[in-house]
Amino acid sequence: MENASLTAIAGITAGHVTDELNMTGVTVVRFAGNGARAAVSVQGAAPGTRETDLLEAGNLVEKVHAIVLTGGSAYGLDAASGVMAALEEEGVGLPVSEETVVPIVPAAVLFDLNVGSSSVRPGVNWGYEAAQQANDSPITSGNVGAGMGATVGKLLGPARATKGGLGSARIDLDNGVIVSALVAVNAVGEIVDTLSNTVVAGIRANDVGQYDSAIDVALGNTAKVPVAGTNTTLGLIATNANLSKAQLKKVAEMAHDGMARAIRPIHTQFDGDTVFAVSMPWSEVETTADAQLNSIGIAGAKALEFAIVDAVRAAKSVGDVVACCDWYID
Repeated sequence: MENASLTAIAGITAGHVTDELNMTGVTVVRFAGNGARAAVSVQGAAPGTRETDLLEAGNLVEKVHAIVLTGGSAYGLDAASGVMAALEEEGVGLPVSEETVVPIVPAAVLFDLNVGSSSVRPGVNWGYEAAQQANDSPITSGNVGAGMGATVGKLLGPARATKGGLGSARIDLDNGVIVSALVAVNAVGEIVDTLSNTVVAGIRANDVGQYDSAIDVALGNTAKVPVAGTNTTLGLIATNANLSKAQLKKVAEMAHDGMARAIRPIHTQFDGDTVFAVSMPWSEVETTADAQLNSIGIAGAKALEFAIVDAVRAAKSVGDVVACCDWYID
């Protein structure tokens, strides 16, 4: 089977720690050699991030050595320190003296403290272990890593939510450019498969197999009162095209369009939606043509859209959290 995940791109590996009992986890994506050029776009109003300012064009550091997607809300940012420790042991990082390197490890978190145990969160040890286990096998979708505690459709509270998860998708352009997406789907909104124009996961209705409209609930068009919460969907777009930080910023911004197509509503006050974009080039030739950059950005949005649907379809029910694969009528 063709690898549809980030690890299809040479130099990218991924590792996870998944706690099924406490329903949380961490995903670490590593970049070989001197690292990957990277950018980020945050569109949600409740983000939790670390080391993202340095990704802006014009700032000194050009490349990152790993990116962490993690559960645990702000507590989960500690996992990045464990990744740094693992990379430092290997001598991987930005050289700052003859004897010292500083691994550059941006991170973003999602809120999963209302499932499983709120007192168990990814930390330094989890980040260290996930970094050490990183490999180039296809990334598994569903209840894995940062997607373990993810849920969707939470405008009427966690009791009506559907299981979220980790998902992947890949788009190949005719010129040999690969664009792949990884996403941890933990949205307040519902998930829509635009190919069939159907809601595949969301606010579970009273009737099995049915979902209440998250848009109608959010607009107050029903008698049901929305519940405030904290959520966040985390995405990572990777390409083998040689893009600058400024170009990657545009790719990350365009990728949010894929979120908007697959998650409704999106980018709310209760979401911290964050998308990273990275370049692991297959050549040293800079990509400067606007047409090619547009193609990569459009492919990134499409890949992220498909990855979001993949995440919820691959998810499995855990305890009282029902997955869409179990919410249907025979």
